[in-house]
Amino acid sequence: MNRKLFIATSISSALAACSPIGTALNNNQKFHAALGSAEKLNHALIGTRGMAREYRDGDVDRDFRVNGLPTPSDSNYQLLVARHFEPYRLVIDGAVERRGGFSLAQLQAMQQTTQITRHDCVEGWSVIGKWTGVRLRDFLAAVGPRPDARYAVFYCMDKDDQNTPYYESLDLHQAMHPQTLLALRLNDAPLDPDHGAPVRLRVPTQLGYKSAKWVWRIELVGSFATIYSGAGGYWEDQGYEWYAGI
Repeated sequence: MNRKLFIATSISSALAACSPIGTALNNNQKFHAALGSAEKLNHALIGTRGMAREYRDGDVDRDFRVNGLPTPSDSNYQLLVARHFEPYRLVIDGAVERRGGFSLAQLQAMQQTTQITRHDCVEGWSVIGKWTGVRLRDFLAAVGPRPDARYAVFYCMDKDDQNTPYYESLDLHQAMHPQTLLALRLNDAPLDPDHGAPVRLRVPTQLGYKSAKWVWRIELVGSFATIYSGAGGYWEDQGYEWYAGI
């Protein structure tokens, strides 16, 4: 059953990423409805109960592939880079008890966790990286999610050529997974700009587009229906699956 559900959601993601606009299946609403129901079953039955495989140091790809939207080039980001991210603050707000802004130094002072996991791209390639950062569940515990919080929404500094910002979301069950990180380091070095510095979400149990780069704000919400196009993420707003389990 799990294999069939994974295949169904993988087909859906592949269609969204690769199918030419106008193909019969891509425009077939009944087909997409069937795939959507498989996504819900995949999340319900598999969910985040499992752990992504962890690897050894010898398995790490030292030349970690760069992909996604272009590295931010606006003056605000360039200033952060020039000042080694000293002015950076990770904003946390929404349905939390203690709103605030965390400097990179404050994040580095929190308990750090290291994992060696595989990044699986919806385009079909994979790469293994060594990630170090703060478990998202530890960060959220420090700010206190309110009872009405259901999702964590991650706002990013990168934008497409239409000036639309990247964003992503996880439900709190996924956010509390022990392998979900606010990554600060990659392959034993601080994150560099091309790989999402200063803070990148790392979700090794899901496809790579969930691991949003250049995160500057986390908002806890009861629903993401009114955020941008309402599907829970930049690529999800364009037809990708919201739950991208692997």
